[in-house]
Amino acid sequence: MGIGRAAIVLCVLAGTAQADCRPDTLEVRGQGGVTRFSVEVADSNAERSEGLMFRESMPAAAGMLFVYGSPRRASFWMKDTLIPLDMLFADETGVVTRVHENAIPQDRTPIDGGSGVQFVLEINGGLARRLGITEGAALRHPAIDQSIAAFPCTLEEALSIPP
Repeated sequence: MGIGRAAIVLCVLAGTAQADCRPDTLEVRGQGGVTRFSVEVADSNAERSEGLMFRESMPAAAGMLFVYGSPRRASFWMKDTLIPLDMLFADETGVVTRVHENAIPQDRTPIDGGSGVQFVLEINGGLARRLGITEGAALRHPAIDQSIAAFPCTLEEALSIPP
């Protein structure tokens, strides 16, 4: 492939990667490959407090992304949550640092995600194991600072090519 054609291919791929990184979509790159979720973003105190409470179901490819302004210790409980959830706790680069599987609906026991958490993805219970999502997986979403993201939105950043 000539240099001109390679440049065109890279430009097309870069445009595709950029277009796929939307606030309503999150991708997880783990042992099982890349999985895409349709997400609601909870980035205010009120939205994070409500989370997925009182919902009786959630589509399999859906989830909620909790976004904090800076890394912190994150702890959740399931008091008013009606469906089992997997919780993926991630640091400021989007790397998953802890996976809590199958949180028990309506349980008041705190679920500690640890310190340094800036993002939490909640998905249907059992999905993380089925999809091969473990600690070390990486999240891709525009809420993650793209200059430090482990799984950036643009091809240029993924390949470390200056724009």
